[in-house]
Amino acid sequence: MHDVAIVGGGPGGLYAALHLARRGVDVVVFEEHEIPGRPVHCTGVLADEAFAEFDLPRSSVLNPLRTVVFTGPSGATIDYTTASAEAVVIDRSAFDQALAEQAQLAGAQLLVGRRVLDVAPSGSRVTLTLATGESAHARAAILACGANYAIQRRLGFGMPALHLQSAQRELAADTSGPVEVHFGHDVAPRGFAWAVPVQRPHGAFVRVGLMCDGNARDRFSRFIAAVGPRWGIAAHEMTTAAPRTKILPLGPVARTYGPRVLAVGDAAGLVKATTGGGIYYSLLSARMAADVLTDALRTDQLDAPTLASYEHSWRQALGDEIDAQMELRRLSHHMSDADIDALFELARTDGVMPIVRRTAQFNRHRHLIMSLLNHPPARRLLMRHVLGWGRIA
Repeated sequence: MHDVAIVGGGPGGLYAALHLARRGVDVVVFEEHEIPGRPVHCTGVLADEAFAEFDLPRSSVLNPLRTVVFTGPSGATIDYTTASAEAVVIDRSAFDQALAEQAQLAGAQLLVGRRVLDVAPSGSRVTLTLATGESAHARAAILACGANYAIQRRLGFGMPALHLQSAQRELAADTSGPVEVHFGHDVAPRGFAWAVPVQRPHGAFVRVGLMCDGNARDRFSRFIAAVGPRWGIAAHEMTTAAPRTKILPLGPVARTYGPRVLAVGDAAGLVKATTGGGIYYSLLSARMAADVLTDALRTDQLDAPTLASYEHSWRQALGDEIDAQMELRRLSHHMSDADIDALFELARTDGVMPIVRRTAQFNRHRHLIMSLLNHPPARRLLMRHVLGWGRIA
């Protein structure tokens, strides 16, 4: 019987396995696909500082990002350029495979092509039921299975309060440019669309995608038809490209711990509610889960009250941040296209951009959100529908 079984071989699961294995824990990772990181559902944009914070392999870095062009519903644009490259594009498949190699070198076992259907704690162990009909046992388990909440519901962990749909595809391009971010209900209601330049050794590519309320696949087709010519995407690719789709959880599940079981990353609903980005929170929560389980295994105290310290840890580190992001997300859901355009106008004329330049951080958004809510014109615009100010000009 293993000490820890991890469900899911994405960044969170592999990073938890790496930390546990380095501490002498007998850990096994069950990954449903044959190759970690494939198929790719992620935009693969990561803060450059994360590589030092988590001691990550830089071999997966493709290119830096410095400039973003935001486009509002009316077509108005705002350019935002950082002094240095705060974010980079990664090859997500290579990133996951590098983490898998590190975890295995540390002593973790990786089993691919193994889909876990259920995790059931009972007595002194956890039983995992696989799609093959096999069973596996461990003293504890970590759910790192992404935005698939069947197991969490059975364990009483619940589901995220909100979710959006996303669709994305990487396509060959004959030109490059800045990151594009597009807003508007016709483009991506309650979300946004993007085009991210990718520089591979064999040429230029672009990751085109969106997150929205409703059918992301249909909106993807319309969006790629609009931006594809600008990036030099081949006409037949624009009409035949089938995007990868997934659910984006927005907000944590009700509980991320139970007897002998913890949930990390997307499986816990730990995703930036502002952007849908999940790698950073996955790595951070995985490290915390590994810390808590290492101590709990040593003392053989794997009951829910003991493992509750994991949720306390991530809430202490991320709770205020997540609360601020969720509040902005709720406010943004009330905004019309006219409101979004008005916010763009504020950004150009009323001191909003200096606030952005002073407070914006790639992984931490609370300071920016609170600064905007303390800026009277921005606060009035963001909150007028919630407070019944819809008729205020």
